[in-house]
Amino acid sequence: MTPPTVLLLAGEASGDLYGADVAAALRARVPGIRIVGMGGPCMAAEGVELLAELDDLAVMGFGEIVRHLEFFRALERRMREWVLRADLVIPIDYPGFNMRIARAAREAGRPVVYYISPKVWAWRASRAKRLAEDVDHVAVIFPFEVDILEKAGARATFVGNPLLDRPNDVDGFAIFHERWGLDATRPILAVLPGSRHQELERHLQPFLRAAALVAEAVPDVQTVVAKAPTLPASAYAGLGVPVVEDTRALLRHSRASLVKSGTSTLEATLEETPFVVAYRTSAFSWAIVRRVLKIEHVSLTNLVAGEEVVPEFIQEAMIPEHLAERLIPLLDLGSAARQRQVIGLAKIRSLLGSPGASARVAELGLRLMEARS
Repeated sequence: MTPPTVLLLAGEASGDLYGADVAAALRARVPGIRIVGMGGPCMAAEGVELLAELDDLAVMGFGEIVRHLEFFRALERRMREWVLRADLVIPIDYPGFNMRIARAAREAGRPVVYYISPKVWAWRASRAKRLAEDVDHVAVIFPFEVDILEKAGARATFVGNPLLDRPNDVDGFAIFHERWGLDATRPILAVLPGSRHQELERHLQPFLRAAALVAEAVPDVQTVVAKAPTLPASAYAGLGVPVVEDTRALLRHSRASLVKSGTSTLEATLEETPFVVAYRTSAFSWAIVRRVLKIEHVSLTNLVAGEEVVPEFIQEAMIPEHLAERLIPLLDLGSAARQRQVIGLAKIRSLLGSPGASARVAELGLRLMEARS
C-alpha cells in the first residue's frame, strides 16, 4: 500500500515550528508518510519537502500583499495542484492564503484539519462560517475559540497551546550570560522587535529608543535584542547592544521585556517575564484593520486573560517615551505594577491547556483520512 501524502502549509516562523512538531507526530504514527508543503528550516529538518519557504512568504499588511500578488497567485495555483495529490491537508494559521487552499481541498474532496484558527473573534465573523463550510475540523489553541466556532457550525477541538510542547532545555542563568557575553550582575531588558523584515523596520529603532530612555532612569540595566532565526545577522549590525539568538532563554533570564504583538507575547507569558506590548503596521493597513477589528485588546496575553494584564501601545500610541514609562516599574522587583503582572501571567499559564498539541492535531488528521479511505 502506498504511504499517504500530507500537504502541510505554514507561512510564518511560528507556523514552521509548529508544523515541524506535527510532521514529527505524523511520522511517528505512519512510517513512510510523505509530507510536502510550505514552511521553513524546522519543517525541512523534519523531512517536509518544501514547495515554498518562509523568505518568500513573509509579507505583511494589505499594501505589501498587493505588491506581491503575482507571486501569490502562482503559488496558489501550485498548491491547488498539490491538493489533488494529497490525502490530507493541514493548513497552519496564515489565513488569507490558507483559507483559499482549504476551500480548494473541500472542492476536491480532501479532508482538512485547520491548525491554529484564523482569528475570527478579532476580524470578520464571516470567516467562522467559511471555516465551517470548508474545513472538516479546526484544531484551536485557545479555549475560548471553541464556542465561537461551534456557534458558526464548525467542528472544533481545543488541542492545547503548542508552546507547551517545547522541551525545557533552556540554558541556565550563568551559562546563558557567559555564552552571550552578558554581565550577570545587571538586570536585562529584552527587546523583541519581530521576525519579519517589515516588523524589524518598524519596531527596532523605536524599541531601542525606548530602551535607551529606560537606561537613563535605570543605569544598571542592559538592553539585549532577540534575533529572529528567519532574519540574517546583517539586519542587526551596528545596533550598539548585544544581540542574542536564543529568545526563550533571553526571556527567562530578563527582568522585563518589550515585545511586538504576536506569538512572542505568549512566549513571554509562559516565562512569566513582565512585558509591554507594542505594534505598528503601515498607515494603509491600519486604516483597514481599524474598521474591522472587533476586540478591545490586541495582544494574545490579554485576550486569553479577558482583561488587560500587560499594557499595549498600538500604531500611533507606540511612542518611545510612553513605552519607557511603563517599562521602568517592571524592572523594580518591589513595584506594585510588576507584582500585578507577575500574578496575572501565572494565571494565564493555567488557561493554556496541557502539552501534546501536535500529537492531537496529527490524530485528528489521521482519523479524518482513515474515515475517507
